[in-house]
Amino acid sequence: MSPSIWQILIVVAIFAILFMGPSRIPGIGKSLGEAIRGFKKGLDDNEIDVTDSVKREQVAEGGDDEKIKNKEAKKETT
Repeated sequence: MSPSIWQILIVVAIFAILFMGPSRIPGIGKSLGEAIRGFKKGLDDNEIDVTDSVKREQVAEGGDDEKIKNKEAKKETT
């Protein structure tokens, strides 16, 4: 007979208390909750896609091809 999920969770909780101590468990739970909240907020927010702004900057500067050509020309002159 295999252990149920609840039995496994209880064993993991006991090991967590033994190895980390009861004083650190709330801090770990708090930081995990904040991380999950931040992730959900990031999914809900309508943020600007950084890749689009980077592409616009590269086009304004002349793109990658010109940068590569300039670097190659500098190497050839030295």
